[in-house]
Amino acid sequence: MNAVSVVLFIVGLLLLVAGAELLVRGATRLAGVAGVSPLVIGLTVVAFGTSSPELAVSMQAALAGRPELAVGNVVGSNIFNVLFILGLSALVAPLIVDKQLIRWDVPLMIGASVALLLVGLDGRVGRLDGLVLAAGLLAYVAWSVRQSRRQSAAVQAEYAAEFAAPPGTGAAALALHVAFIVAGLATLVVGAHWLVNGAAAIARALGMSELVIGLTVVAAGTSLPEVATSVVASLKGERDIAVGNVVGSNLFNILGVLGLSAAVSAGGVHVPAAALRVDMPVMIGVAVVCLPIFFTGHRISRGEGVLLVALYLAYTAFLVLSATRHALLPLFTSTMLAFVLPAVAFTLTMLAARAYRDGRNDRADG
Repeated sequence: MNAVSVVLFIVGLLLLVAGAELLVRGATRLAGVAGVSPLVIGLTVVAFGTSSPELAVSMQAALAGRPELAVGNVVGSNIFNVLFILGLSALVAPLIVDKQLIRWDVPLMIGASVALLLVGLDGRVGRLDGLVLAAGLLAYVAWSVRQSRRQSAAVQAEYAAEFAAPPGTGAAALALHVAFIVAGLATLVVGAHWLVNGAAAIARALGMSELVIGLTVVAAGTSLPEVATSVVASLKGERDIAVGNVVGSNLFNILGVLGLSAAVSAGGVHVPAAALRVDMPVMIGVAVVCLPIFFTGHRISRGEGVLLVALYLAYTAFLVLSATRHALLPLFTSTMLAFVLPAVAFTLTMLAARAYRDGRNDRADG
């Protein structure tokens, strides 16, 4: 394997993380100075800012004629966000789930995941499809801003503690915030270019498809800002931020990242058959898994966190076994489909039914 390709990939990844940090810092402070509420900043600016590496990489991949990386990055990031980041955050501390996420945001995430599969069934997310997805993102942002006014005082206070406007609103402070944004965007562009080229070279050297590299290494790497935001929020006890960041980022990945990537590419974004057959259904299944887990007492327990991380490790193992055509692949696949996944689905369904029944009994007693 060419050492230059590895260095290019690593440096590109570091630039993406640094660029996202600069962009989020500048955008949150500028929004705070402009009078945008901390809750709206957390639900939109931060969630979307932490997804800026995915946007930079997927757009660069689409423009460079590497659609497998563009699709793999988005689908893999969404799977990584829910299974690994939420699971890891819950292991740090059990996460409280706001009712709005259960009623609206998670169903919207499921709907967006299904919509992506449907528009990609012909093997391509075309320019018109991309524009429709991007329009859906604008509608979601407008709806989030409107819904934020109905959030509880506790949620408002949690976001205010994290995203309140910093001191200093003079011309020098505003210029610094803008400089952060410009520097962040420039760093993201350079980092994305280097990472895409490095990832493609690594895929060729390992004999793996760019889709698999996108689903694993690139997806995990571009999701590092989400890891930092959600885990730190969990450590601080800001549980709504930890969960809301993941759900908001997943919606942005589908509607914004892939939508814009398809819109800027002349022929749209080609969707590999393997992604339609396996990875997009997995992404939908992962989104659906959120509902019964979130229903169980409106929280994600440490036990459920272990389950989420274990499912991500199993998915990654499947990708590696499949890419290397390992002899254990048939046994692993049949075991997961025949025993593990049905057992997980049954357990989550029973837990959700019990939580729903307990909720009805509590309301009746009240």
